[in-house]
Amino acid sequence: MSLLCRRAVPEDAAACITLRARTRENAFTESELAALGITRESWAAQIRDGTLPGHVAMVDGDMAGYCFGERDSGEVVVLALLPEHEGRGIGRALLQKVVGDLHALGFARLFLGCSADPASRSHGFYRHLGWRSTGTFDAAGDEVLEYFPG
Repeated sequence: MSLLCRRAVPEDAAACITLRARTRENAFTESELAALGITRESWAAQIRDGTLPGHVAMVDGDMAGYCFGERDSGEVVVLALLPEHEGRGIGRALLQKVVGDLHALGFARLFLGCSADPASRSHGFYRHLGWRSTGTFDAAGDEVLEYFPG
């Protein structure tokens, strides 16, 4: 297995959208994302203008996952990984890269929305890495977790 984690480029947006529909939990189809205002074009534009910094993981030349943050808020907006690549440290590596990017932009506190269900993979994943509950929930009903890098 050849793994390469690299900074996302606008041309990755279409593959990111396709991959999102194939994740184990919290999958969204291209039409569901479009209904939320997330299209190939809008995602590519946000990568291009720097409002959505992110990284992609390529395994043997194919996208295995990605992580993106919000430049203006310090939110980690998405971490997605194909099921066949879970448990290999790829998600952790991608998250660390985005945490580093957001911290370098001056954020002392990062946040994200995560399933409040202890049975979901993300629930334990983020907590294991030091993210803590704020005791609040976002508009989608996800629990808001925070992290203080550094």
